Amino acid sequence: MTDPALTYCATHPNVETTLRCRRCEKYICTKCAVRTPTGYICKECSRAQQKVFDSAQNQDYLIGFFTAAILSGIASGLISLAGILGYFGFLIVSVAAPSAGAIISNLVRQFTGRRRSSALFRVVIIGIVIGGLPVGLIQIFSLDLFGILFQALYLFLAASTAYYRLTGIQIGK
Repeated sequence: MTDPALTYCATHPNVETTLRCRRCEKYICTKCAVRTPTGYICKECSRAQQKVFDSAQNQDYLIGFFTAAILSGIASGLISLAGILGYFGFLIVSVAAPSAGAIISNLVRQFTGRRRSSALFRVVIIGIVIGGLPVGLIQIFSLDLFGILFQALYLFLAASTAYYRLTGIQIGK
């Protein structure tokens, strides 16, 4: 005779569990559980939540890419001018690059209607890198050491700033 207090996973009927999905109250085993900051949910509820998060439309990827690439090309060209300042240019680049990343991310958000998607965030980062690539290649072929370092610093700081601003990551809170 079975114990009436025993419960089984809805997906795996031979696995005993006491864990329930926080959203739909369905019994789930550890293989079916998805950990969230507020508790465990089942994979179906997790997929439903992801669909709410991914709101980007097809044209948003093109808009995001070209906005990021064009603005990054302009910013990269301006950053290359800091190469004539030598070591003082590091200070300028370390302030200007995150500012450029913030401006790029704000304009992408505005042009895409604040729609979001993790794929869109990656497309914008690729746009930033590709936009800065022509100036970076010119610096490499001209063997301008400060120019190469400034372009690398720019790409790292601008791309990381744009990514954390687009994704909504809050640093320091």
